[in-house]
Amino acid sequence: MPYGVPVTRPLLFLDVDGPLNPYAAQRERRPEGYTTIRVPLDARRSLRVWLNPEHGPALLRLGFELVWATSWMEEANIWIAPVVGLPPDLPYVDFGNGLFAMRPDGVHWKTEAIVAYAEGRPFAWVDDEQSPADTLYVRARHPGPALLHHVDPRLGLGAGDFAALREFAHTAPG
Repeated sequence: MPYGVPVTRPLLFLDVDGPLNPYAAQRERRPEGYTTIRVPLDARRSLRVWLNPEHGPALLRLGFELVWATSWMEEANIWIAPVVGLPPDLPYVDFGNGLFAMRPDGVHWKTEAIVAYAEGRPFAWVDDEQSPADTLYVRARHPGPALLHHVDPRLGLGAGDFAALREFAHTAPG
């Protein structure tokens, strides 16, 4: 790398529900290594979230610049980051009011905003809702390397997921 040229790490777009919170795991049994938090929805209801405190340090060791790509948006820094061991000020993709808007082409509602946020930089995106339509969209509109990595929402991030991300981080030009 020539002197004076900034070195940038690839981006890791991180979803919460599925990769970090295995919401589809057996309802009555918290997965091993996870802790339970209750996020208030209103005065009488809360959302049960399972989180693994080992995930944050493991993600930080991968060599990515972490960015929340979740419907939690800035709330991920308040509720999720402290429990999993991530910094409390990670940037996030602002999905605005288009949240959960179905697209007629089958592309996920997050995909366009993620590609725009990346601005051509190499990125990996971990989520439990990507489809082949998202892969085609990214290939057609993103000039840099990209890894769309599906995580099973019954299991959350596991050793194989971390291995795939580590490999991409070390092979993507930065």
